[in-house]
Amino acid sequence: MNGLTNYVSCGVLWLGLAVKAPDLVRHRHDPYLRAICAVLGLAGLCFFLGAPPTVGAVNRLGGVTNLAAPLTYAAITAYGAASQVLIVRWRGGPDVRRTARRWTLAYAGVVVGIGVMFALGDAPVERRTDLDTYYATTPFIGEMIVLYLVAHLTAATVTLVSALSWARQVTGWLRAGLLVLGVGTLGNAGYSATKLVAVAARWSGHHWTALDTGVSPAAAGLGALLTAVGILIPLTGPRLAEWRRAGRAYTRLAPLERELDDVLSRHALRLPRPRWATPPTRLMWRQTSIHNALGHLDGSYDPLLYAETHEAALHATGDPARARVTAWAAVIAAAARRDREETAATRPGRTPLTVVPPLPAVPAVASLPAAPPLAAGPARPGGGTPPGEAPGGTSLPGAGPAGPARITGPAGTADRTQIADLAGIADALAASPLVAAVRRRARAVDGVRPA
Repeated sequence: MNGLTNYVSCGVLWLGLAVKAPDLVRHRHDPYLRAICAVLGLAGLCFFLGAPPTVGAVNRLGGVTNLAAPLTYAAITAYGAASQVLIVRWRGGPDVRRTARRWTLAYAGVVVGIGVMFALGDAPVERRTDLDTYYATTPFIGEMIVLYLVAHLTAATVTLVSALSWARQVTGWLRAGLLVLGVGTLGNAGYSATKLVAVAARWSGHHWTALDTGVSPAAAGLGALLTAVGILIPLTGPRLAEWRRAGRAYTRLAPLERELDDVLSRHALRLPRPRWATPPTRLMWRQTSIHNALGHLDGSYDPLLYAETHEAALHATGDPARARVTAWAAVIAAAARRDREETAATRPGRTPLTVVPPLPAVPAVASLPAAPPLAAGPARPGGGTPPGEAPGGTSLPGAGPAGPARITGPAGTADRTQIADLAGIADALAASPLVAAVRRRARAVDGVRPA
């Protein structure tokens, strides 16, 4: 009877409360957050007060035998009411406040009734684990036990029906949370139902104490934990999904950052890597580094190479979007290579790579995922190619003024279309035969260039 299961369950539930506590402090007037924190806090309190060591300590400190019983019953009753109020707040509607107030007042009356019944009854023998069946036939104490069990079963049943009926009308994370909440509430209902069966058996002269001391606590523990998980799924699920998307985008951008690594290092354009950062923050850091490098290279992109590579990629793949990102990958790789060859003090005019033989025909690049079309750039008076644009007005994602950029905006709010464009370029750098051919041509030019 060390109460380890109770304390572990209490710790898990209060850990969830600790996770939501900062939000409650910032939005203390939000009734929805208050209901969530009330459910998590009261569920943990039920397990804490129901642990045998806690029962003995409360009885000893209070100086009243079995004083822990009405306190535990009151916490269980309040937890049942809080669960129902949470569903009411969660679902919303025109009569939310009135319905929540009715549930609160009704179960406040149950708590008062528990206190009155305990005061009128007599429970001289301390029972830490089987008080419900031991005093089931004692005047007033037996009524107190039935009162809290019926109230708890009623709240659990209504919450179960409400959660499952609402789950049929919604989708996504909310549906998953409601289904898990419904299963958890079923466990809560099993707690009170098995205790009522054990109490009824005691009335008929049978002793089914195992239901009271074994089955019902297990059902309560499982039910409370699943209820907490069901509450947290709609809150944490979208964030985890965003982290997963950001992590995948961060990985996809790695080839583009590696291509620009020397530019970033030589010109001190990379921001310090954030430590212990979330995936969206890491993605923003990598995207900002790429933007800085592309901004530094702005104006040195070869329009002839772009047109040549674009035509070859379009012929090979038949996909205009894929042809664009492949062409950009080629000119970025060429610009980064040219930057490595220039000194820090002077930047001689670039030598177009079109003096080498044309690109050979290549098979379709089926391994590259299609990227969305890049945004069309504005026309430039007097003709010519503006910085960051290729012939035809195709804007390069991230091209802009040179110099370090700052990470702005909260994590996870980066433009997904722009990330997809950069990821398409990164994929082409990693796998496109056309980009590989451009690199081979550049190495061939270096091999025949006079010293």
